[in-house]
Amino acid sequence: MISGKNIVLTGCNSGIGLEVLKLLVQGSNKILAVDKNISNIISFPSDKVIPMQTDVSSKEAVDAIFEKAEEELRFIDIFYANAGYPYYEEFNYADWDRVAAMFETNVYSPIYSYSKYAKHLNGRKGVYAITVSAIGTMAMPGYTIYSASKFAMHGFQEGLRFELPSNIQLTCLYPIATDTNFFITANDKVDFKKPFPVQQPDVVARKMVEGIEKGKKIVCPSMLFSFSKQLMKFVPPVKTAYLALEKRKFNEFKRNIAAKAVEKLSVVKK
Repeated sequence: MISGKNIVLTGCNSGIGLEVLKLLVQGSNKILAVDKNISNIISFPSDKVIPMQTDVSSKEAVDAIFEKAEEELRFIDIFYANAGYPYYEEFNYADWDRVAAMFETNVYSPIYSYSKYAKHLNGRKGVYAITVSAIGTMAMPGYTIYSASKFAMHGFQEGLRFELPSNIQLTCLYPIATDTNFFITANDKVDFKKPFPVQQPDVVARKMVEGIEKGKKIVCPSMLFSFSKQLMKFVPPVKTAYLALEKRKFNEFKRNIAAKAVEKLSVVKK
């Protein structure tokens, strides 16, 4: 159990982040809990959890998080950049702002947070943790922009390890699809089938907290994912077959989108 630490945790009002928060409050930790929505965060004991309602997607927001952390915690033992969100859609549009919004949250914010944290540590020991994603190593139909953002973070952590100061532990989480409001956020207009397999958020959170405590570089909560990666590497047809199944789900989603558009048009004409 992680205990006696000052921690900053972003994206923790729901999903994996909320489950991580539930585990961290079991120890004698003090946690700055950051999210756009703090409806669940405020239910935690105030002597352990300091809620901070903010969107992490700007330089100013990240600066404010560090200011608040240094004011409330003084020293940050662990900074866990967990905040992020997906799109599930067909990338068939030209919308600079929509793409930029995702990269600001999923990529720019954690990268800038790392640089701020390294400066904050000033040579002292600390842990920087990031939620990357299994989709950052294998793209999936329907998740083009989200995959691109997570591939960016996968590349960032790989490159950073060549330059990482000896005082900083870098622990990265690679969850598979997790049964949270992730999928509602991805697309709340049309139902779609989740990718296989799906893992529970409490399991992912427990593995990540254990990984941070044990000093792991990479945490892959799903043994099936770890096994399948090796299988796909040495038996490429397995990967082809798996992605073909996911493409069928995506094609069904596109048909549902088209049918809903026709239905909406017919209502307008009436």
